[in-house]
Amino acid sequence: MSTASPAAGGVWRLDRHERAVLFEPLLVNNPINVQVLGICSALAVTTRMDKALVLSIGVVLVTMLANLAVSVLRERIPPSIRIIIMLSIIASLVIVFDQVLKATLYELSLELSVFVGLIITNCIVLGRTEGFAMNNPPYLSVLDGLGNALGYAVVLVVVAFARELLGAGKVLGFTVLPLAKDGGWYVPNGLMLLAPSALFLIGLLIWALRTWKPQLQEKD
Repeated sequence: MSTASPAAGGVWRLDRHERAVLFEPLLVNNPINVQVLGICSALAVTTRMDKALVLSIGVVLVTMLANLAVSVLRERIPPSIRIIIMLSIIASLVIVFDQVLKATLYELSLELSVFVGLIITNCIVLGRTEGFAMNNPPYLSVLDGLGNALGYAVVLVVVAFARELLGAGKVLGFTVLPLAKDGGWYVPNGLMLLAPSALFLIGLLIWALRTWKPQLQEKD
């Protein structure tokens, strides 16, 4: 049972275990940099910041709500069909997000259509519902979903920032580095808009994190 309680002044305070559940996936147990999950979408949608942000929002919402639903229902889910039920819950949430995206950001939804649908089979989403929400209460499960999804989102946004800036001289569509073709000084690096560049950047992030925290390095 959660022990979180409002602190003085009405600020909600998390206990040590709840902080670990929420914040460890950001660095210590990051889904991409440590667990090496969700790499495919990180390679595909990080050419621009807007695509990375929208997909990140979708993963955050779906992971949190899926964890909540599975945790609430966990004692009523027959073990033999638990994966089918989890996938049904996740698919329903993804369909709702996809329809909202089409209604609000139609052009962007066309570019992300395949990758939004792939949230259903994202290892991070299914892994958290199966590995955490099935064994923990709703409050902790929501924190776990939020923490892991934010860990995934941070990597997507960092990689997208670097790729869009160096590959197009822009961030969120706004020119940051004046392009030579428009009278400026910067010549875009086309390699940054290709999938291998995302793999290189993620590899550098993994190297930097494991150099900073040697305990994350695998032992021979």
